[in-house]
Formats: sequence, C-alpha cells, structure tokens
Amino acid sequence: MAPTSRKRQRRNLPTTSTPRARPGVTSRTPRGSAQPADSSSRATRVLDWLLQKLPAPYRSKARDYLVLTRMDRPIGALLLLWPTWWALWLAAADFPPVKLLVIFTLGVFSMRAAGCAINDFADRKLDPQVARTAGRPIAAGRVTPREALIVFASLLVFSFILVLFTNKLTIELSFAGAALAALYPFTKRYTHLPQVVLGAAFGWSIPMAFAAVSDTVPAVGWLLFIANIIWSVVYDTQYAMVDRDDDLKAGAKSTAILFGDADLPILGILMATFLLAMLFVGQRAALGWPYWLGLLVAAGLFGWQMWRIQGRERDACLWAFRNNNWLGMALWIGIVLALAVR
Repeated sequence: MAPTSRKRQRRNLPTTSTPRARPGVTSRTPRGSAQPADSSSRATRVLDWLLQKLPAPYRSKARDYLVLTRMDRPIGALLLLWPTWWALWLAAADFPPVKLLVIFTLGVFSMRAAGCAINDFADRKLDPQVARTAGRPIAAGRVTPREALIVFASLLVFSFILVLFTNKLTIELSFAGAALAALYPFTKRYTHLPQVVLGAAFGWSIPMAFAAVSDTVPAVGWLLFIANIIWSVVYDTQYAMVDRDDDLKAGAKSTAILFGDADLPILGILMATFLLAMLFVGQRAALGWPYWLGLLVAAGLFGWQMWRIQGRERDACLWAFRNNNWLGMALWIGIVLALAVR
C-alpha cells in the first residue's frame, strides 16, 4: 500500500534537528570530520582505543575501513549472529562442534562486513542525500568506491576460506549466500521489497549451519530460514521508517514506503507470523519449557516495540530496530536451555 501523500508522511515522522541534504545535491563533509549519525558511541570508543597505537595516517584510514564495514555499529552483526546460533544449536541438538561454532561466528562478522562494503558502494550516490547516512565513508569522500570493492572482495575471500573447512554441501550453499549478499544493495532501486532479500541474505547461514553439522538441511532448517526472513522484514522495516522521508525524496524503495500508513498493522501481522513460525520450530525440534519462555519474552519485546513506535518518531523506530538484538538473544537462550534440560 503506497503512502497517501508526502504531507501525511512528514506528519507521521517528525523530523529531527539534523540537517538533511537536498535531493540531487552531493556536497560532502570535509574529510575526516564526518561520522554516520547512527554510530554507536560505545563501539566508536572501542575502535578508537584499538587503533590508538597506529601511526596517525594509518589510523585514520583504518578507522574509515572499520566504519565502512560497520564495526562502529555491531547491531547488524548481532542480528545475523543470533539466527546462525539458533541453527547451530538446533542442528547439533546440543552444544555445536567448537570448530563449526568458530567458523560460523567469524563468518557472520566477515560476511556482514562484506555486505556493508558493497551496500555503501551501491548507495554511493544515494547516501549523501539521506541525513543518517551522509557521514558514511564513501558518501563523505573518505573512502573511494574502488577501495570499497577491494574490501568487499577481500572479505568474501576470507569468508570462503572459512567455508572450505566444512563439507561439500556447505561449500555449495555458500555461493548462493555470497550472491544474495551482493544482490541486496541493488534491489532497493527496482523493488519495494529489499528487506525480503536482506532477510534471505541474513538467513542463509541457517541452511549452511544445518548442512555443516548434519550434511543435510531438514524441514525445521528451512522453517527457521523462513521465520528469519519474516523477522528481518520486521526489524529492517523499522530501520527504513527512520529514513522514509529522505528515501521518498531520493527515489529509493523500501517496505516502509510500500506499507505507508498501514505500516504498524502490517508490522503487527508480521510479528505474529514470526512468533507462529518459531512456535512450529519449537514443536518440530521438541523443545521444552525454557524455549517457550524465551518465545514469550520475544512476544513481550515485540509488544514493547509496537508501543514505542506508534508515533513513528525516528528515534523510537531506531530504538525498536536495535531492540531486536535482545529478542534474538532471548530465543537463543531459550533454545540452549531447552536442549540442556532434555
């Protein structure tokens, strides 16, 4: 459902005091002074501490590469990590093999970083027009598009080397995962459903995890994959609601724009569908009461998110997006404890 009007959108999404660039204007912040508006101050301090021993010229460039790959915003990696860990524990029906746990955990961070690098390359002309993203390294002129492609390729190679330590089926599945990661950033130009592609890219570690542990992907693995796509659409729509005004002006597409004034009811339906899918996962995996308690906590967190974003304020939508980290953790803890008390 398309928005009824831009006037209505601006009323639903009060603007902040942060100045926004006009559409078509790609003026850039002076080199070294810009920073993405949604950076985590805690993660940024950690990066600065880790880099303090480097010589100043190298420190600045290293920091730009880390920001390019969103190391200053670890929330995205965590939202990818929890479903991967769900799958590893469910596939092993216990604590997964340490080797696979290390491989997939490192793979989560490297593939997420690669996805961010190619995303900023694809959005290099769009990001300067959006308040939240104008400080990103490519948009601000601190990293060149060529450098971003080199970072992307390097991270893909590292991720593939990790996969080589698994089995044939997992290696074969990894090619589809790499294609999804590369495809996602370009979908927002041609479809209002880039969040669905993001969900598939973020969730592809699920069938890979099952394949690595058991050399097959059972029905519960694909059910978990579908559930994760639904969850990704939920939290990335919340994220897209932050930029909806700017995206409308810049011509970008998203589920937040597609849903329009029906965004909150549709989010509620998607949340309920995700919880139902995860209920079926628990049934098929024969999980006990700790999992059902975790699912109850997840339902409560969804309710809290809906209450907070009912006014569609930007800060509230960004908070709701980040809150999904705790939801993913609650479900993982439920799975771990349910398997432990069997």
